[in-house]
Amino acid sequence: MNRNITRRGILRTGMATGGAALLTPFSASRIFAQEPEKPAEIIVRAWGGDWVAALKAGVSDRFTEETGIAVRHDLTEDNEIQPKIWAAVAQGRIPPIHVNWDTTTNASKSALRGVTEDLSDLANLANTTDLAKPIGLDGYPIVNTYGYVYVLAYRPEAFPDGAPKSWRDLLDPRLKRRIALYNDGIGFHFPAQVAGGGSLEDIPGNMDACWEFIREIKNQQPLLGEDPDFTAWFQNGEIDAACTISTNALAAKKNGIDLAWTVPEEGCKFDTDGLWIPQGLPENELYWAKQYINMALSQESQQIWLDGLGLPGVVPDLTPPEGLENDPSYPTKPEDFENLIRISSKIQIENESEWFAKFKEIMQG
Repeated sequence: MNRNITRRGILRTGMATGGAALLTPFSASRIFAQEPEKPAEIIVRAWGGDWVAALKAGVSDRFTEETGIAVRHDLTEDNEIQPKIWAAVAQGRIPPIHVNWDTTTNASKSALRGVTEDLSDLANLANTTDLAKPIGLDGYPIVNTYGYVYVLAYRPEAFPDGAPKSWRDLLDPRLKRRIALYNDGIGFHFPAQVAGGGSLEDIPGNMDACWEFIREIKNQQPLLGEDPDFTAWFQNGEIDAACTISTNALAAKKNGIDLAWTVPEEGCKFDTDGLWIPQGLPENELYWAKQYINMALSQESQQIWLDGLGLPGVVPDLTPPEGLENDPSYPTKPEDFENLIRISSKIQIENESEWFAKFKEIMQG
């Protein structure tokens, strides 16, 4: 069944009901004779730790309060759930989740595969900035919800001479077994290319400089993990520096750990995450999944959700969290992006799996 045609048919039916129609509290662009049946719950894939806590406070709890629909958070990793969704769509089965909170690169892979629902009719898109629009895709098969920087987070007491100026400062023998990276190297490949003496213009054709610098870093025996690990490692005093999303350092700082972060001279990767809906949901569940994403784009939800993450959103005039105004990890103005590295989603989609594999090969070799 072509679900896009079906949804348009439902919209036409609702429009034809005239005075019997009502507006939902979420989307003035959707008019129905009555709201579709509410499911008992919707399932939203999320990252754990402070990430899911922020989503719960800013979006999920508000959604449940408004609708009475419970939200269950599935903490399966994004790369692990991706093939399960693809298989379900290919086999005509109902997907395992209603909403996927995903990296824009991963989400774009799913969009190009044709397994995502169209989100262009969400009313709150009209109030978003250009950052909400996925680059290189037609329409809104996904919606970006915020941006983030893979900063160099560090413990000031380990750097008595001030913030590290270069990623090469991580090669200091004092930091052996005291630094951390993501277990696939995400966020680190591009600054490593520059720190290794290469050029960003050579990506993806010639990344020898990147791999050479990562081999040097490998000799430092870094800890490798996921988002919740970085916060725990800083809190437990196990690391002094990390290439990580600023949210993880901010979470540890909120818990009383003395931490800071910086954008070294080689730059830091800037990226976005987003929300999308897999094809194959029953029509009523698709409707309520869309209302969840629409709420995530409201100014109220963005303010609460992103206060918890310390990240810039896609709605204008959000108030930066305390201490983050003019912070390099919270870019909002054009000049804030001058030392941030943005590589096209197309290049990342085509090469990321190979980069991840190469990083793991070096670290395990």
